[in-house]
Amino acid sequence: MIRPAFFYSELKKHDVNFFTGVPDSLLKNFCAYLTDNCEKNKHIIAVNEGAAIALASGYNIATREVALVYMQNSGIGNAVNPLLSLVDAEVYKIPMLLLIGWRGEPGVHDEPQHVKQGKVTLKLLKTMDISYEILSNDENELKKQMSICFDFISKNNSIYALVVKKDTFAPYSLKNVQKEELGLMSREDAIEEIVKASNRDEIFFSTTGMASRELYEIRDKYKMDHWHDFLTVGSMGHTSHIALSVALQKPDKNITVIDGDGAVLMHMGALAQVGVKNLKNLRHIVINNESHDSVGGQSTIAQSINLCGVAIACGYKYVRRVTTIEELVNILSEKQEASAFIEIFVKKGARKDLGRPKTSPIENKIALMKNL
Repeated sequence: MIRPAFFYSELKKHDVNFFTGVPDSLLKNFCAYLTDNCEKNKHIIAVNEGAAIALASGYNIATREVALVYMQNSGIGNAVNPLLSLVDAEVYKIPMLLLIGWRGEPGVHDEPQHVKQGKVTLKLLKTMDISYEILSNDENELKKQMSICFDFISKNNSIYALVVKKDTFAPYSLKNVQKEELGLMSREDAIEEIVKASNRDEIFFSTTGMASRELYEIRDKYKMDHWHDFLTVGSMGHTSHIALSVALQKPDKNITVIDGDGAVLMHMGALAQVGVKNLKNLRHIVINNESHDSVGGQSTIAQSINLCGVAIACGYKYVRRVTTIEELVNILSEKQEASAFIEIFVKKGARKDLGRPKTSPIENKIALMKNL
């Protein structure tokens, strides 16, 4: 396995001094090392992968140095536009190094939302004319790969990608933990209270990651049906748009979005799209633990942003901020007369024995469609 400190030192030898991207479970140990050891302005956890490409481009324009952009392979979708219309050799020709976690690698068991992405990851890179190498888990071999990589970047003034398999990086835990958490309850506690307070016909759209898994288990706990829920297992940041479209077509249905701070930040324009519609039947709940909890717990910039203020500016009429279960219970009992935005602060983490949905995404979709 590759020690994060070793990989970082090799990058520094090749004058890589700026790092940006969106955390990934396969890269979490290296990302944690960056968080602990990089200067504040030399490591930026971006809101989405396309933004990270732009940040790396700006750094190169300012310094002539190559930046590293890290992402999960699902994030290639967010990065395609700037990769092809900004940094490509036929446009601005901006060199950078991509570090891509290979979820859904063929032959390696993974969740359904990663399978197709895993199959096409290398094909996507080839289609975009991005040269790549699969990162070795041997440190001596990695040194040789790094020389080849940076020789290529220097000679061609171009992009190069390193694709990372599962368990390539050795364990590393964050030492510089973020500030004291505002929330006292867990995310699962919050979702449980929301479910208990909802009417029996309410439709739920939950964001990717732990929230959907917790919603599924809460339904099981109370012996409730699952056909009221759409578990957005992928497509981070798009849950509220899916729910908005359903709410517009089904005005007689009460619809709740369970979102996360990282997901909201990734595609923040969704707040404006939902807010201006001012739908009485749509309630947007953001569970904020100020971190990318599912992929290592790295901080989001939500700790520096007034999301409720943003929601008000985007047109939401009923906006509330919650830090305790007592506050949450009281707010959930209030009658909603206009578009609602509720931000719930929770602590980081999830149960170690948290299960996964027993139904496939297609089965989940069909059940909800029959209900609708």
